[in-house]
Amino acid sequence: MSTNDAEKIAVLGAGSWGTALASLLARHGHPTVLWGRDANVVEAIDRRHENPRYLPGIALPDFLRASTDLAGTVAGARWILVVVPSHAFGETVRALAPLLPAGAGVAWATKGFEPGSGRFLHEVARDVLGPDVPLAVVTGPSFAKEVTLGLPTAITVHGDDAAFTQQVADAMHGPAFRAYTGDDMVGAELGGAMKNVLAVATGVADGMQLGLNARAGLITRGLNEMLRLAAAIGGRPETLMGLAGLGDLVLTSTGDLSRNRRLGLALGRGQSLPEAVKEIGQVVESVQTADEVMRQAGRHGIDLPISKAVQSVLHGELSPSDGLKQLLAREQKPEYPETLFK
Repeated sequence: MSTNDAEKIAVLGAGSWGTALASLLARHGHPTVLWGRDANVVEAIDRRHENPRYLPGIALPDFLRASTDLAGTVAGARWILVVVPSHAFGETVRALAPLLPAGAGVAWATKGFEPGSGRFLHEVARDVLGPDVPLAVVTGPSFAKEVTLGLPTAITVHGDDAAFTQQVADAMHGPAFRAYTGDDMVGAELGGAMKNVLAVATGVADGMQLGLNARAGLITRGLNEMLRLAAAIGGRPETLMGLAGLGDLVLTSTGDLSRNRRLGLALGRGQSLPEAVKEIGQVVESVQTADEVMRQAGRHGIDLPISKAVQSVLHGELSPSDGLKQLLAREQKPEYPETLFK
């Protein structure tokens, strides 16, 4: 496909993940415009074909365009991909709503909940954009740096309109990037958000040098927490056993490119939360997401001991070692209740 016969795609958010996905779409032959707030970053992408702040030293496609003009970015776009931190998602979608081209769908690769309300992002988008705009979420195990370098990656796109979901997946799918599809937005969004919280737990354990057994146990029991909460809110277990859940959880819990794992590593080694966040230098979604996960758990009466311990550590209510002691002191019980998948 050439850029001359493809339809324009607008990507909103010039951080590492937004830049990576915009680069991917451009490499696949789609006229792609990337919108960002930071004029210096935008100028570097547009003129020097590099994002020096988030992906330094990695060449971007020459034909990827970037702009600080939101209206100009989305004008004429066939669909829009929102890739901003979860705390900025509502604001961005509200700014987008009056500018949305007729017939355009909206997808997002943001992971998290709306801060304060705990709403899923598809609920926010539907509330702002109305019932007629097709929606989709892009999620799965994917580090921005590796995608930008063209390394093999597999993700999944879940949406409420099969044709739009397929359109998004088709645009992303390519020789080194596999895009699967589904229609379980609740399960897909839960997995993408909750894995950030659980990655902090495995990072803490590794920072405390507790060993590989502990890491594997935390990942597996963390998946159990995902499955139990998903069952309560209407997500499907196969979604959480796939790329949106298990895949993303394993990557984020074990890969040192993960900001949330690095946060846990720092806390496990004795750093304070402010020091760790400052050192990482980017938004760490788990700090807010832990509260929203526990809000969901409380709403549905679900016990999530690992997620609760992470929340308590992030709020300074427990030290990492005390959090570990609480988890180890829990009573013995069956690994899976019989009713989990019913």
